[in-house]
Amino acid sequence: MISMGKIRKNVNLWSILSTLIILVIIITNLNIIQNLFNKPNDNWTHIREYLLKDYLINTGLLILFTGVISLIIGTSLGWIITVFEFPLRRIFKWALVLPMAIPPYIGAYTYSGILDYTGIIQIFLRERLGLTINQGYFDIMNIPGAVFIFSILLYPYIYLITKSFLEKQSSSLIENGRVLGNNPFQIFIKILLPISRPAIIGGVSLVVLEVLNDYGVVKYFGIPVFSTAIFKSWFSFGDIDSAIRLSSVLLTIVFFVLILEKILRGRKKYSFSNSKIRPIKRYKIKGISKWIVFLYSLLILSLGFIIPTLQLIRWSIMSFTSVLDYEFIRLIINSISVATITTLLIIIIAIVISNFNRIESGLISKIYSKITSIGYSIPGVVIAMAVILLLVKVDNSLYGVYKIFNSNTPKLVMSTSVFMLIFAYIIRFLAIGFNPIESGFDKIGKQFFEASRTLGKNVTTTFLKVDLIMLKPAIITGFILVFVDILKELPLTLILRPFNFNTLATKSFEYANDEMVQEAAISSMLIIIISAIAIYALFSLENKEVK
Repeated sequence: MISMGKIRKNVNLWSILSTLIILVIIITNLNIIQNLFNKPNDNWTHIREYLLKDYLINTGLLILFTGVISLIIGTSLGWIITVFEFPLRRIFKWALVLPMAIPPYIGAYTYSGILDYTGIIQIFLRERLGLTINQGYFDIMNIPGAVFIFSILLYPYIYLITKSFLEKQSSSLIENGRVLGNNPFQIFIKILLPISRPAIIGGVSLVVLEVLNDYGVVKYFGIPVFSTAIFKSWFSFGDIDSAIRLSSVLLTIVFFVLILEKILRGRKKYSFSNSKIRPIKRYKIKGISKWIVFLYSLLILSLGFIIPTLQLIRWSIMSFTSVLDYEFIRLIINSISVATITTLLIIIIAIVISNFNRIESGLISKIYSKITSIGYSIPGVVIAMAVILLLVKVDNSLYGVYKIFNSNTPKLVMSTSVFMLIFAYIIRFLAIGFNPIESGFDKIGKQFFEASRTLGKNVTTTFLKVDLIMLKPAIITGFILVFVDILKELPLTLILRPFNFNTLATKSFEYANDEMVQEAAISSMLIIIISAIAIYALFSLENKEVK
């Protein structure tokens, strides 16, 4: 039998590792707050007096209307897929998530190209129908256009959460509603919608955070918001102080959104009066209602995935000879290697913190869980600033050490290397990997862990021989989610990539920003194909677990 001293030593090892990781996250984000105490300069005075109001209004309009429209689309589709039986429902069930595979900035330049004067729609109207329509009707490069792009590509966050929640509800809710004389729509409004409120609000908050994090859509459409203002202050004017102050305002908006989410969720909780829960039994709709539901699902899927994908395929065929070369292969290698390395590190860190939280359940573990989730709530451009400020200080402190190994070393080593990009990815996407792994540990419970310890195995041995095997589905889920998010990520990569280092995401954006939308198509298609495969793999994994 192994001594309790050795077991405690193993527990302390997990505790120390977890604490170090959390401290790094806290110190990184404190850099923004620390620099706020610098004296404001003339640029900030100009921004505050003449530009800040526009940033606030534009940002507010984007998150308000995107949140409302995404809520309507995602909630209605989650209800339709869960409650009704109609043609191709099984395909729509997973296909309606595919718009998530298209990053909003790719959707932005694709729809802009479709609706442009030389786009397929206007060409068809002019050449086939002889119609010349006012260009203003096709102008999508404005706030309503950005709301459309965000809503049609981000609604899957709400759809997935709503569908998952409703699938776990008892069919007795709907049956009781029918007995009381309510039709399906009334049951949805009076019964299903109220009990789904916490799940729906959670999905909407994710959509809003994605909009606040965006840089590609608003930059391409020329909409002045906080992310574009931070880029402009930092890179165009070299004014890092004003960029930090804009970041602090953006962070204030983020925290306001999170607080509002908690308020809107409320304290109401719903539970069942007995343990016999019968899943919702779908009822088959007939007549015109069946085709209305089918066409509505097809319309959303077409707008969010089919139409932009077909346009990208068309552009890819037109431009592949000028794009496919050695440089393009380097893009693929850069994207996949950085995403893979970062994802592996995130999964390891998430396992360390999750396992510590399970072993030492208490106030500290709850605080660690909250801190781990901070990064995903903070826009990428803000994290980029925090990471640069931190690593420049570290480089300055370690310059003497660098010179020991290389007398000709530059002063900035970590802050000009791919290490900085990977470090920022970890801060930003740790929550994505942490959540499924924490859920996996919750499903496993502590009974096998305690049984292994009773048999004399220490914490680390128990994890490697027992927990890790049972945790495999959660690790795969976390890996896929993080990998896809990193592959699509734009703001962090644009700011922190080393000189002459591009990924599929940054190259797509650069092409589009230079009005070379056809050349951007192939790299965009690769992102979409990998993301779509990942989505299908997740659904397959989920179905296996259910069976």
